Amino acid sequence: MEEIQAHSDNYESSSSAASSPPSRVPSSNFFYLRKPGGSRQPISFEDSPDWEENINNHNTDVGVRVEERGGGDSINTATTPASPSLSKLNSVSLRSPPFPEGARKIAGASIVWKDLTVTIKGKRKYSDQVVKSSNGYALPGTMTVIMGPGKSGKSTLLRALSGRLDVSAKTYGEVYVNGAKSSLQYGSYGFVERKNTLIGSLTVREFLYYSALLQLPGFFYQKKSVVEDAIHAMSLGEYANKLIGGHCCMKGLHSGEKRRVSIARELVMRPQVLFIDEPLYHLDSVSALLMMVTLKRLASTGCTLIFTIYQSSTEVFGLYDRICLLSNGNTLFFGETLACLQHFSNAGFPCPIMQSPSDHFLRAINTDFDRIIAMCKTWQDENGDLSNINMDTAVAIRTLEETYRSSSDASAVEATMLKLTEREGPSLKSKGKASSATRIAVLTWRSLLVMSREWKYYWLRLILCLLLASCVGTSFSGLGHSLSFVGTRVAAIFVFVSFASLLSIVGVPAQLKEVKVYACEDSNQHSGGIVFLTGQILASFPFLFLISISSSLVFYFLAGLRNGFGFMMYFVLNFFMCLLVNEGLVLVVVTALQDMFWSISTLVFVHAVMMLSAGYFRIRSALPGPVWMYPVSYIAFHTYSIQASL
Repeated sequence: MEEIQAHSDNYESSSSAASSPPSRVPSSNFFYLRKPGGSRQPISFEDSPDWEENINNHNTDVGVRVEERGGGDSINTATTPASPSLSKLNSVSLRSPPFPEGARKIAGASIVWKDLTVTIKGKRKYSDQVVKSSNGYALPGTMTVIMGPGKSGKSTLLRALSGRLDVSAKTYGEVYVNGAKSSLQYGSYGFVERKNTLIGSLTVREFLYYSALLQLPGFFYQKKSVVEDAIHAMSLGEYANKLIGGHCCMKGLHSGEKRRVSIARELVMRPQVLFIDEPLYHLDSVSALLMMVTLKRLASTGCTLIFTIYQSSTEVFGLYDRICLLSNGNTLFFGETLACLQHFSNAGFPCPIMQSPSDHFLRAINTDFDRIIAMCKTWQDENGDLSNINMDTAVAIRTLEETYRSSSDASAVEATMLKLTEREGPSLKSKGKASSATRIAVLTWRSLLVMSREWKYYWLRLILCLLLASCVGTSFSGLGHSLSFVGTRVAAIFVFVSFASLLSIVGVPAQLKEVKVYACEDSNQHSGGIVFLTGQILASFPFLFLISISSSLVFYFLAGLRNGFGFMMYFVLNFFMCLLVNEGLVLVVVTALQDMFWSISTLVFVHAVMMLSAGYFRIRSALPGPVWMYPVSYIAFHTYSIQASL
């Protein structure tokens, strides 16, 4: 059995920790696992890397120059020496990738946020302030990472910078874009959500091409070069003609490739600023490293990258340019990545050798570790092995925050922010949108292609409707044409049409995936509710007509309804209209609820009410009354079908 042993000292006061010299190495404050029979020596920091020799390189201000051009002023970062590598932490840390060949240079934009505070009522029990007085900046051609434990305000800060907060959130402070107080326009920035919302039945090139048609104005042939550039930028050339996949019985790309496809979807707009929420979400260490190298190559083209990270390996950490460390909404540090290591060392928490810096940061500021240590201490006390663990994360957070406020790093950040906001640069303009007619046509064609490739959409419904028509038609076969069989024919048509409409629930899982893609596209202003519903309805026309004509013919001849081509086609068209109205109902319910359980439950309830209402009117009269008396429109189509068959 492995035991947990710790050797810790009481934290010193915040003032003494802040004033302690960098050369002073405190004793260990971290527990570790000890194998049976191992020595009880605590972790030693004597071999920790000496960051004092590099502190002067990282506390210097970032040089900024303002150039005047014919098109306006532009703010660019001055050429600065390359940051020292993390060789003392890892001898194989990666260098920054060179400028990719064939890539187009992007005119990035500088983002500055000053005293940014975000409040969301009821978001947290102890405080409504999710982000508290945060300061920082992001420069073109660099990667700025927002790091912190869970519920620290990372995603909220990212959404606040991109202007994508909910209506319930209130923002205080200023956000500057190229030195001006303005919001980012459509097309000038891209936002990638944490979860991948892709269409698995399309190839990578097809998916990106349809995304480009939805986002960009202009002609179709002009989008191909944009799509190829996005594929090249995210290193997806060998996967361009492969299905994205993700469904059962459909193999596709791995999680790392899917994540790059999600980012490539936003790159077709050639944004100047790219926001990514957790680019390493659900990625293994190899995929994460490949992802960050790809993003580093993208940043080298001039794009401004801002993203959130929970934690990363040492190699990935070495690729970051700047880091914003958050805990409970408080900014514990902002600046160069290696300067953050020096900051922790000055505060009394040096990073041990052979440990990832991000793991060390989260270990010191994550309040969840207090509960882990408490459980470890309880376990040791119960087993007669009293421990002297005495670590309070709240003390560490206060120490780091106060140390940063009084440090030269905070002064350097304020000076850089002042330089970036002294003079306004070129404003970011919208690149235009595709027209509503174009979007409807694109969504219709894309949905038609998806429906033809996924058997769950309409092919399964077609098989079930044919089986239903065969069963009901066989049960009511050989009906006569006399008036004595009117009630029987009414019952047969009622059972067939009602249960055939109920089979539309089979397509709810597939439609729910389409709705999730729509929700992602709508948040990025690529689509709209009316456009999506119209495209889905138009795309369902050929499949619903195929279902109606095939199953109607089987049922019509087995039941022996009224002879004549005109009567039969009248029945088929009315059944098609019934399915079409029901399809619109399913789309509206699934789009409004966006949950499989509640969508199916609501549709079953609505169909039950419809069938009971229709049965009630049919019981009261052998022949239905006027159309206006029926509460649901598709019950009227039942009426037309019955009248045509009698």
